[in-house]
Amino acid sequence: MKTRTRILTAGKQTNDGFTLIELTVVVFLVSFMLLLAVPRVRDTVLTDGLKSTVNHLANTARELRSDAARNQVDYILHLDLNNNLIWTYSIDMSPEAKSEMKERSFHIPEDVKIEDIYRFGGNKVIDGEATIRFYKRGYAQPTVLHLARKDDRFTVIFEPFVSLIKTYDRYIDYRPPD
Repeated sequence: MKTRTRILTAGKQTNDGFTLIELTVVVFLVSFMLLLAVPRVRDTVLTDGLKSTVNHLANTARELRSDAARNQVDYILHLDLNNNLIWTYSIDMSPEAKSEMKERSFHIPEDVKIEDIYRFGGNKVIDGEATIRFYKRGYAQPTVLHLARKDDRFTVIFEPFVSLIKTYDRYIDYRPPD
């Protein structure tokens, strides 16, 4: 079986370049993709603090629920509405350990505010401190949390019996059925 070998010499011209039409089409397609992507990237950058806070809350809640069931001890998600702080601790921690956890708390960005917290069977909390309890049996205290950044709103719902944390990118006044 014979194989062909192609040898290029230095002075020989080849027709392996791109035409002007091909280059124009590529530039058009890249421009079109940028046109579609830039508004989405801009919105992501502008609402990043709010979305990162919502993601932090959802991830922390999932972690606390699994830790409570695994370690067979109740955990608390503590929210300080006035100082924009979030921290966690277990109920069996010493006061010194709890204060250390508060020192290592998550700082909510300055432009993001916790508007209110509604715990089922209680009143809305609009200032001060509030807690959400995650029980060792694997369920959580049912709670609705509202976050805001300028005109953007998020609602975070902690479901009691399923390990689902629902998030909505709008304000939902959620009340349990009577």
